[in-house]
Amino acid sequence: MIKPRPRIVDLGEIDPNRRRGGDLRAMLTPATVGSTSGFMGVAMVQPGDRIGEHYHPYSEEFVYVVCGQLEVDLDGDPHPLRPEQALMIPAYMRHRFRNVGDEEARIVFHLGPLAPRPQLGHVDTEATDGAVTGAPERAEAGAARPAGRGQVRS
Repeated sequence: MIKPRPRIVDLGEIDPNRRRGGDLRAMLTPATVGSTSGFMGVAMVQPGDRIGEHYHPYSEEFVYVVCGQLEVDLDGDPHPLRPEQALMIPAYMRHRFRNVGDEEARIVFHLGPLAPRPQLGHVDTEATDGAVTGAPERAEAGAARPAGRGQVRS
């Protein structure tokens, strides 16, 4: 087995993923740094924009708000999220982030553990500009953000 080596990844090295709204950048992933237990990234959400509702059947999601005013809908219930607050979202919990402020919001996210295969790790439950509800998506070679398994939890 090859031992992963530390690697610094600059935000500018990662292509934006805007399929769910916002600008998501999975920075520390199996593809970028050889991680084996989860992945970490940054989401930037402009005023009035959102990251569409989805859930992770295998992973908990840990979120830290760096700046901006957000609301997160957790299984349909809205909750305010402010800078310097953190949130743990259990596996299978539907969630959506909305920027309700007048400046860009930034969150750092970490998901773990990894799904058995990337295409099993993410399920969209609402359509956004680039997403189809409940449909699997191709895993990005560089981003390694898990894709959906096509089942929507009620």
